[in-house]
Amino acid sequence: MHTEENKNGVNVQALLDARTALESAPEAADFTWKVQAEWLNGTHTRNTISGFHGLGQEQSRGKSFTLETDHPEVFAAEDNAATPVEMVLSGLAGCLTGGIASVAENRGIRLNSVKAEIEGDMNLYGILGVDPSVRNGFNAIRVRYTIDADASKDDIEALVAQSQKRSAVFDMITNPSNVFVTVE
Repeated sequence: MHTEENKNGVNVQALLDARTALESAPEAADFTWKVQAEWLNGTHTRNTISGFHGLGQEQSRGKSFTLETDHPEVFAAEDNAATPVEMVLSGLAGCLTGGIASVAENRGIRLNSVKAEIEGDMNLYGILGVDPSVRNGFNAIRVRYTIDADASKDDIEALVAQSQKRSAVFDMITNPSNVFVTVE
């Protein structure tokens, strides 16, 4: 819902208030996001998201979100859902686009439409073990935005740049993270 005080549906004051509160209680800023995954069949997996740890305690959303992943038939799978790599691209799209709306709201810019096309290039030789020197992940990711806003081209480019600078998913994709895998 758009109002004169709220151009893009983002409560920027709440975000700024949270920032101020967390500056005085830095331990509350440490969050642990959680996903439970269950194998269904073949390469089909159901992922459930319902709670997380943040603000110094366990948080419950009061509802769960279910995402499924699979692989297409060309990989001898059943194609029941998007692939995990498509979910990564979707996460990047959601994080950057939500950031654009938040930055635009903070800068008083009304967005009329925001559309993105995201592509990720990958060579399957690594995943399939054909050539161990080929990486398993993306070789390149391209994000192309088409944005209609009550702002100049320079201001729109600045929105995208600031969103990119603050995006958690952009950071995860462009910087290595420590990942620990265990079996119980």
